[in-house]
Amino acid sequence: MKAHALDRQAIGMALAAGLMLGTSGRLAADDALIRSVFDGSRGDWIDLTHAFSEDSIYWPTDTRGFELEELAHGHTEGGWFYSSYRYSSAEHGGTHLDAPIHFAEGRQTADEIPLSSLIGPAVVVDVSGHAHPDYLISVEDFQAWESAHGRMPDGAILLVRTGWETRYGDRTAYLGTELTGAEAVPELHFPGLDPEAAQWLVDERSIAAFGLDTPSVDYGQSRDFRSHVILYEENIPGFENVTNLAQLPPAGSYVIALPMKIEGGSGGPLRIIAYRP
Repeated sequence: MKAHALDRQAIGMALAAGLMLGTSGRLAADDALIRSVFDGSRGDWIDLTHAFSEDSIYWPTDTRGFELEELAHGHTEGGWFYSSYRYSSAEHGGTHLDAPIHFAEGRQTADEIPLSSLIGPAVVVDVSGHAHPDYLISVEDFQAWESAHGRMPDGAILLVRTGWETRYGDRTAYLGTELTGAEAVPELHFPGLDPEAAQWLVDERSIAAFGLDTPSVDYGQSRDFRSHVILYEENIPGFENVTNLAQLPPAGSYVIALPMKIEGGSGGPLRIIAYRP
């Protein structure tokens, strides 16, 4: 327990200090502890991000997906090797950020989200044992987690594992339909957050962000995207298509979720990682 507390303290110190280590001999005693967090000797760093490629899954109305165009790849006339690409992507595909502006007028854009909403202790709620294609993540799921682990800490990054991450390579299994375009939307089937649970999080808890391993904060059959609206009106950003949540404990890990900083953007590609003591 003492070592675990030290790990949490070290992470908090390092992140709050902007990864700045002690200078001029100050914090020398903590230097090794902080360094041990970042070199992995006191724990593991887990990548929660799907790689972007032509196989990345996007919302079905975006029929282009991720495009990577080779501009140069090979040895130059000068003798050195050089490689360069141009990529094209909608904001909302693959592992990505939903900025609050995505569903809430006047709320934070991608570049306005404070780091305090992107970095914090992880709460990992696992509903994979009972989730189904139309499952709504409930208040009861969160209360069951709290019965076992205590109240969600303020500023937590709340991540829900439905098990859908294991379907990511199969677009039909992941989205619930093989259709594309607007006609696909009514046929979507995957778990998401019950609006009642979203309202409970806003009214009763103080989370920094919400993420899950499905294509959307709302479940596939949603017609009004109320969970998006409820969270985003409170400037609580969303992380969608997260992966590897099975590798995180229910409590005790830390998340760093850094999106592409698009000025005025409603979202963007996200590299999300977690430190597991």
